[in-house]
Amino acid sequence: MSGVCAWLASLLPPMLPALLVASCAPAPAPSPHYELGAPYQAGGVWWYPRVDLRLDERGLAQVYDNGHPGLTADGEAFDQGAMAGANQTLPLPSIALVTNLETGRQVRLRINDRGPPTPRRILAVTSRAAVLLGFPPGGVARVRLQVLEADSQTAQAALPGAPSLPIAAAPRDAVATTSLAPPPGARGSAGVAQADTQVATAPDAGPAMALRLPETLTQVGPDPGRLWIDLGSFPTYEFANMQRAAVAQLGATITGEAHGRGETFQVTIGPIDDVAQADRLLDEVVAAGVSDAQIVVR
Repeated sequence: MSGVCAWLASLLPPMLPALLVASCAPAPAPSPHYELGAPYQAGGVWWYPRVDLRLDERGLAQVYDNGHPGLTADGEAFDQGAMAGANQTLPLPSIALVTNLETGRQVRLRINDRGPPTPRRILAVTSRAAVLLGFPPGGVARVRLQVLEADSQTAQAALPGAPSLPIAAAPRDAVATTSLAPPPGARGSAGVAQADTQVATAPDAGPAMALRLPETLTQVGPDPGRLWIDLGSFPTYEFANMQRAAVAQLGATITGEAHGRGETFQVTIGPIDDVAQADRLLDEVVAAGVSDAQIVVR
């Protein structure tokens, strides 16, 4: 116990100093490492971490709450001001391009944590990332999550425990970034978007890639899409119909999609008007036994 904590403990009634000791205990030291992990249960469903460095999906993202422990799942120091986020199954760390489909704002995030603990969301982001992306006051946004394979491999190779993978050096291409007006709540004074364009050179890839990503913000066209519940894709209509029957009362339908000479059958519910309705429907779908259903944006 530190001297200050010991002094405070001497002033407290019996039984309370133990509580102070717990609150004064030093935070665990960061120990960044590669992490995949075993299957785990959270939010009433099982999650199966897997190596998928070409993941490209659209769904809902939320902002981290303030009750996070001191370390991320891969042993890094958690920081609400970092360009970082959490996903349920990606190898940690992974580097991803995250786009707010409602505002068109894009940032690069270091996915270094597990979560959110719910199938309602595909991503949790720090409060700083949420500000740059222009999340709404409710803290939930429609996003596109694109894993950057080469950057992810480089980030993983820099940490203990990483798998041995051949990694090609990233090209030294010019990366254009445009200065934008800060979103509501952003640090710095508000103002008009600047017309000038800054050109930066991408750093060499290598084991010394910094754990903390720089803040980069680009603007693309908004593409908010519609909300759907995805209940899975099946190689035969028979299997798809079995899935549909489990939640037929919720309006599940089957859509066929040709793939060369074959066809797959997608089971979905939607389109759905708003996030609250999508959350409610997903809860009912999971309660009906379809535990791998998720909210998607199309």
